[in-house]
Amino acid sequence: MTTLKSEIAATAAALVVEEGLEYGPAKRRAVKQMGLPARAELPDNSELEDAVMEYITVFCADTQPTELAALRELALVWMQRMAGFRPHLAGAVWHGTATRLSDIYIQLFCDDPKSAEIALIEHKVDYEPRTVTGFTGGKVEALSLSSLSKSLAENIGVHFMVYDHDDLRGALKPDEKGRRPRGDLVAVQKLVIESGKV
Repeated sequence: MTTLKSEIAATAAALVVEEGLEYGPAKRRAVKQMGLPARAELPDNSELEDAVMEYITVFCADTQPTELAALRELALVWMQRMAGFRPHLAGAVWHGTATRLSDIYIQLFCDDPKSAEIALIEHKVDYEPRTVTGFTGGKVEALSLSSLSKSLAENIGVHFMVYDHDDLRGALKPDEKGRRPRGDLVAVQKLVIESGKV
């Protein structure tokens, strides 16, 4: 039985895959597009992720695996560069729902929050700092840059979320689906090898 929530999820999933929208904006745009009241009950992120997977299976099965592999390959490059800051890959690139329009989200767990920024400056990386809401609900610094994916022949957004070293403990608790919510360097390396990119 199709519910209004699942219709919103399906509409939002198309926006996530086809336009690269994040989950929150995609849900709000879906509600608007469907002519529903702004107070309409929204699907949660888990339901939307299922809808995204379904959309990819139906409409992008021939292209998405290659695009995902290229994004994971690029994520691995940046994780290796920032290896001293305990990098963990999160979001769609980690969970396997990313397409060429998806950005890469890497969480860093630092003893000194400024050290990651200093490392980028020392490597002469052009980045933009901003403050975002982190997975703990508090504000964290995000260091955003654009990086060329040779496999996709286009620039991809790479975002480093800078957390305190102590946040790492809570970061590894399984999500509501029982999965690891983020992967370290070794886990991402394994995914890249499995996709035949190394």
